[in-house]
Amino acid sequence: MKLPRDIDAFIFDFDGTLAKLNIDFPAMRNKIPNLLRSYNVDPDGLGNLFVLEMIEAGGQMIAKQRPEKAAEFIERANAVIYDIEMDGARKGNLFDGIDDMLRSLTDRKKKIGVVTRNCLDAVRELYPGIDSFCDTVVTRESTRRPKPHPEHLETALNRLKAEPETSVMIGDHPMDISVGKSVGTRTIGVLTGHSDEALMRETGADHILEKVTDILSLI
Repeated sequence: MKLPRDIDAFIFDFDGTLAKLNIDFPAMRNKIPNLLRSYNVDPDGLGNLFVLEMIEAGGQMIAKQRPEKAAEFIERANAVIYDIEMDGARKGNLFDGIDDMLRSLTDRKKKIGVVTRNCLDAVRELYPGIDSFCDTVVTRESTRRPKPHPEHLETALNRLKAEPETSVMIGDHPMDISVGKSVGTRTIGVLTGHSDEALMRETGADHILEKVTDILSLI
């Protein structure tokens, strides 16, 4: 089944979608609770949160006990994940055919964006030429509420001057599908990350592809 002919904006996740996933998330999930403990805060109950949300919640917990230390914790926690992201970027690589795919979309007059919870430095470390192919790159620094909150994707749509109904969100994680559905875009799941086809179907992806470059077959 092809995408509707009026789709004019393609918004991609980065890690696991355009680039090989190399971020050490288990290290992040160990280091942030350990940092919290150094502030005499028990991290129990935060284990079900994503790392960025864990940092936010930890900062709130510290603020209740030692308000003067909350900002310090958040700064130190962000430095921890920044270092891990940069290490992952240096070890990572783009999937085959990414430049050609993005160039083809540009030739077809499509708008192109990236929405990622990663930091901008890590994205540009791994993909120095990303700004040559993408009209906007919205990293976590560019939004108050990163995905799965809809504000992250809405920021990209606003920058692209694109409507949700004529846009598609593409990613390797259920949160990419859920954020697209919450905003009203079409959604494409790719199987180059940690999510299998069954999970993508369960999340409600409109299309599922083995790899992101297969998107050209849907146009």
